[in-house]
Amino acid sequence: MEHQHHEHQHEMPEMKGHDHPQHQERNGMGHGDMGHAGYDHGAMIADFRKRFYVVLAFTLPILALSPMIQHWLHLQIGFPGDRYILFALSTAVFLYGGRPFLTGWLSELKAKNPGMMTLIGFAISVAYLYSAATVFGLKGMDFFWELDTLILIMLLGHWIEMKSIAGASRELELLVQLMPSAAHVLKGDVTEDVKTESLKENDLILIKPGEKVPADGMVEDGESYLNESMLTGESAPVQKTKGQQVIAGSVNGNGSLKVRVTHSGKDSYLFKVIDLVRDAQNAKSNTQLLADKAARWLTIIALLAGITTFVVWISLGHDLAFAMERMVTVIVICCPHALGLAVPLVVAKSTSLSAQHGLLIKNRTAFENARKITSIVFDKTGTLTKGKFEVSRMVFTEGVLKSENELLKLAGALESNSEHPIATGILSEVKKRKLTLPEAAQFKAITGKGVEAVAEQKHIKVVSPGYLKENSISLPVNFKVASNETVVFVLIGEKLAGFVALADAIREESKGAIATLHENGIKSILLTGDNKQVAESVSTQLKMDGFFAEVLPHEKLEKIKELQQQGEFVAMTGDGVNDAPALAQADVGIAVGSGSDVAAETAGIVLVNSNPKDIVNLILFGKATYRKMTQNLAWATGYNVITLPLAAGVLYNQGIMVSPAIGAVLMTVSTVVVAINASLLSIGNKK
Repeated sequence: MEHQHHEHQHEMPEMKGHDHPQHQERNGMGHGDMGHAGYDHGAMIADFRKRFYVVLAFTLPILALSPMIQHWLHLQIGFPGDRYILFALSTAVFLYGGRPFLTGWLSELKAKNPGMMTLIGFAISVAYLYSAATVFGLKGMDFFWELDTLILIMLLGHWIEMKSIAGASRELELLVQLMPSAAHVLKGDVTEDVKTESLKENDLILIKPGEKVPADGMVEDGESYLNESMLTGESAPVQKTKGQQVIAGSVNGNGSLKVRVTHSGKDSYLFKVIDLVRDAQNAKSNTQLLADKAARWLTIIALLAGITTFVVWISLGHDLAFAMERMVTVIVICCPHALGLAVPLVVAKSTSLSAQHGLLIKNRTAFENARKITSIVFDKTGTLTKGKFEVSRMVFTEGVLKSENELLKLAGALESNSEHPIATGILSEVKKRKLTLPEAAQFKAITGKGVEAVAEQKHIKVVSPGYLKENSISLPVNFKVASNETVVFVLIGEKLAGFVALADAIREESKGAIATLHENGIKSILLTGDNKQVAESVSTQLKMDGFFAEVLPHEKLEKIKELQQQGEFVAMTGDGVNDAPALAQADVGIAVGSGSDVAAETAGIVLVNSNPKDIVNLILFGKATYRKMTQNLAWATGYNVITLPLAAGVLYNQGIMVSPAIGAVLMTVSTVVVAINASLLSIGNKK
């Protein structure tokens, strides 16, 4: 997926000025096409609020002058020309209060895409023209008061609903606001404050304590803890020292950092995420297409039902005013508003929430399909395991050394110059135990077998089991290596001083993640290039449903196909690079641990962290999101099935009548219910 980052370079920090995605998405089903092309979201909310209050001011005199209201309240307010004043006030309400609906109707007609605005525009126009005709000679009773209350409630409903939509997109706005507006660029000894968007690759910037990081980069000097939770979902602050990456938008702790910019603002991880979120919010999934189709049909049904209602009541001998009122009520109550919003509101909320928790949705359909997953295939290294060697145990030879720490110090002294994963694992343990390493001199590599040097006036070697065999050095009694362990031996002279065992440790979260999958009826399968013993060991410890071992990268695709042929709906997790074919073949491809490589091309979903708990969260959140969508669709459809016959007057003989104003209230309530239900969506939502 290509992202056109340059489009957003300058407008990002002021995103409040954007119309919300679902308005464009619904092709005129909402306010996006209401003749307000130049408006931003906040201005549209303010406009509806203002129109509502103006119409409210007109409502009292209109009600007071309406013959029907006077009849109900047993009042007598009459004076010469009162009908013309009522007409003038109602005309003002129709033209000013009804303007958004009338211009929206025109836009929908131009686009040949009739929707909600067509229904409201048609309903208020019929009500106004009929009532105006009664003022100038047509026999019948006007319903100006009904027109006024209908427009009043419609304006209120739109105002409330737009505030709900603004709430659903607030998370995306929060992501935008993560970017600081200024950065401190270091030029020699001078610090210059510049706008964030003017930062270029290779600029050296200073990040002071408590400040937000303005661009992706590499630490050149300093040490601090950074809070990356809003970007990755990782709650614990992450330590950053020289040579480590920092992500734009994360918050610096109490140390100062000098950072070399690696991506300018528009190419930063955060901007890619924002683009991705916006693309996903605008993308139509199958559920969205279903909702759009339903809303289109509802528009046609509403118009046909309204006209049929009018014809039926006229043919039954009722007067024109009554038949008109029934028609207007049917059309208003059937507005496919709730239906049009049922899915987009959930989409906006879920996509933004996901981004904050390090789940980046590139393909809406893949995300919604998470509910169908029956088997999930885990790439082992770096997902279920930590992907790096850690010291699992140490044994020292009594009489030669006094403690584990002494053994570790000697091994660490020799490994301190090496980049090898084993050396990194030993040094990590040294750091954890806060040990001071002795100096090592006369450092020499023993080809393919280990290293040797002089430390603490002793000749030390750190070697593999192969070296011991070759030199006939006997192994300790009861010496056993677990299938997932790698062992190095420490020799003083040629005497065995002990050994250090290292393993790619299983993540603490893995066990819980696999157990949660089982609770949800999802099988977990391990896929690894490691040997059978290692695969079996990890699979057994985590109580997984099976494993594929010694699988080469190009064979992963075949394993996914095998599972699919057995009728499984398969999700695959991989690193997005060598797993690309398998990710593409899987029903749901999840790229993990991609960090700032957001555009892991073949995956439908990218997880910023490699945490298996995130994968489980993703699946459960996908299910919760789909549930919210179906709840909203069921509510919006069910509401119309019940209220349409009532509006048409099927229970008229039982004394049950729904006025246009009550119809508008019911329509507004149904829309607000949909908006509130969408806003209740949260990660970890089980409902």
